[in-house]
Amino acid sequence: MTVIVRESSAVLAERLLQIMRELGPCVVAYSGGVDSAVVAKAAALLWGARALAVTAVSPSLAAADRELARREAVRIGIAHEELFTEEFLRPEYRRNSGDRCFWCKDTLYRGIQHVVQSYPGRMVLNGANLDDVGDHRPGMQAAQQHGVRSPLIEAGLGKSGVRQLAVWWGLNSADKPASPCLSSRIAYGVEVTSERTLRIDEAEVFLRELLGCRELRVRLEQNDLARIELPLEYLVAAAGHPQREQISRRLRELGFRQVTLDLEGFRSGGLNDRLPQLVTLGGSSSSVRGAN
Repeated sequence: MTVIVRESSAVLAERLLQIMRELGPCVVAYSGGVDSAVVAKAAALLWGARALAVTAVSPSLAAADRELARREAVRIGIAHEELFTEEFLRPEYRRNSGDRCFWCKDTLYRGIQHVVQSYPGRMVLNGANLDDVGDHRPGMQAAQQHGVRSPLIEAGLGKSGVRQLAVWWGLNSADKPASPCLSSRIAYGVEVTSERTLRIDEAEVFLRELLGCRELRVRLEQNDLARIELPLEYLVAAAGHPQREQISRRLRELGFRQVTLDLEGFRSGGLNDRLPQLVTLGGSSSSVRGAN
């Protein structure tokens, strides 16, 4: 029988801190999610005022996530800047093919490099963890091209270890559900626009308040169809009276032409199964996976 020994939080913390100590003062690409929050906390512990967290702000960032990032940065005790990125101006991003995340991260890291000019010698770090390794992830390709380091991966930390550290350090994001960007809700091949991401954000806020559900997705499909993914235990309530009528009415008010409930329920990466093969940036075919 295989016995899995769980490392203590103190051991995990010291391993991450040692790697980041060697990297020196840093700028953290910080979304406010648990992964980048743990990296930001380690940076603050090590470097104090010489550490900086930078959050990309664009129509793909949910308003609630932006506010959470601000509050968590204060709790962490790290200097925090917001960088207004312009990925929506890039046709490569708007066309929403399988490499959309590359163009998003490429825009982000180019912007952060301008910020770093005011902080010479500082390494740029992201919050990618060990669970992100394996499948083709265009955003990680952008990180490699821009020389961005991933200390969680270098420390051998997957999502469970990251959450363990978040609890150890008392971060509010420790139990925060994954919250990928709003553009990831738009079906591949449907143009990404700020109007569509705003519509999705407002629809998800409405559904969370109506159903009391923390983790859900409103997927925007072809022809402005809304496909709602909920945990299975919420499906009956959403399909019953009067919630069904309220949901349909509100989402139509927001501009969706049709509203559907996905009977398979909520699942991260619910659009990626439509891209078993695609042409990557390098011109070869590869599977694409990513949380959305």
